[in-house]
Amino acid sequence: MFPTSLEEDAAVTAFVPGLQLSRQFYEELVRPLLDAEFAGLSHSAALLGRGSEVLGFDDEMSTDHDWRPRVLLFVREGDRARRGGEIDVVLQRALPASFRGHPVGYEIHTVRGYFLEQLAIDIDGEIEARDWLTFPEHGLRMFSAGEVYHDEVGLQVARDRLAYYPRDVWLYLLITGWWRVHPEANLVGRAGAVGDELGSALIGSRLVSDLMRLCFLMEREYAPYAKWFGTAFATLRCGPDLTPTLWSVVHAGTWQAREDALLVAYEKLSAMHNALRLTEPVFTDVERMWNRPFRVAWADFPGLLRAEIQDPDVLSVADRWPLGPVDQFRHLLWPATNRRALLRLFEPDAWQDRKDS
Repeated sequence: MFPTSLEEDAAVTAFVPGLQLSRQFYEELVRPLLDAEFAGLSHSAALLGRGSEVLGFDDEMSTDHDWRPRVLLFVREGDRARRGGEIDVVLQRALPASFRGHPVGYEIHTVRGYFLEQLAIDIDGEIEARDWLTFPEHGLRMFSAGEVYHDEVGLQVARDRLAYYPRDVWLYLLITGWWRVHPEANLVGRAGAVGDELGSALIGSRLVSDLMRLCFLMEREYAPYAKWFGTAFATLRCGPDLTPTLWSVVHAGTWQAREDALLVAYEKLSAMHNALRLTEPVFTDVERMWNRPFRVAWADFPGLLRAEIQDPDVLSVADRWPLGPVDQFRHLLWPATNRRALLRLFEPDAWQDRKDS
């Protein structure tokens, strides 16, 4: 028997994170129903995709909209075609409208169909360098985060393919990350020197964001979208050490103080790079570009990382866009169907047309 509303009310005493609540929903209601009505049906069950609860960052406030105990069910292609409608009817009829005081939800997918819909990729096929560069990074985090509650149809194998960027794609993203920092480092002082402290502060804040993204890359963690960017950064190994320094950049009242804090941050990231042992140890120099009174830390991280790339497809991208900006596609919010348009930029003919125009 499913619990009565009075029993539900008694059970709702404190906030339960969505991942945990959804597991309870699946194990207590959905799984027994599938076993009873569709004995022997192979399936997987998970919570992944959109939602703060998938990332593990939900709280009481999250429950005010689009938050509920829910489960994504995955069945084999043949079972989806033959029995998908029947499964849906049974779940709609038999599941209660609410669980522990919250409305419930479910979806029925195949593994291949789900990733085609969400990322416009055939998860059973080859994933190319250009695919990785056009996947939204926050999406990769959403589909590799969450939790798999039960797996009989290969869902975790598919998720494992998206666990993180392949090595050479990762190296390329590190290169472009460093290039986002290098050209703007001296502009903090240049803007401040003409009395534009607001402009200097904006440049400093943008550099903080770029340095934080480099930290995600160096720790091989996907960065989430803006709402949870800082929260996720705090969970990185480097987060507790770097956060006070980055706060100093953001809160600095003068360009000189901002520059001081950025130099400290740069040194900390240089040490992180060396700890990865991707290249020979790198030692930074503090330079004054064109003998101007602005101090900039410099080391040839991009050149050293470029020498380590072996994949010809990644080398081709690095030759076309050695400084980016194609790496920035992964920060965009867009429907999966739009990714096909971005992929055209990586076609050799499209690049030749650009050079000839």
